Amino acid sequence: MARSKAGDIVIVDWRGGALPKEPNRLRPAVVVEDDELFDPSYPNVLVVPLTNDPLLAIPGLAVTIEPTRENGRERRCFALAPSVTSVSANRIRATASRIQRNQLAEIRLRIAEAIGAGLPP
Repeated sequence: MARSKAGDIVIVDWRGGALPKEPNRLRPAVVVEDDELFDPSYPNVLVVPLTNDPLLAIPGLAVTIEPTRENGRERRCFALAPSVTSVSANRIRATASRIQRNQLAEIRLRIAEAIGAGLPP
């Protein structure tokens, strides 16, 4: 199977091993890694989980994703940029859905903000 590309919406199986307040079920996520940076055989994928719960969306750090035919969402959801994580490629199921380039750029910007990129150490 081909490696997912940045902007793809995938289904991640987070069941098993999650602690309280961590994802713990099948959940959609957006692939955010640089397609050119990682070799296709690299075993993990960088993703940001999606949620329909606005209470989990930190204002200014979550990116709102409105439903479209391309992204396959049935209602508004939120990309939780501060929850960026690396997951095993074995936990990922590809879908035909993807977000727009400008949404991917906004998620990456929010990730940088959340980790303090560009700030002095």
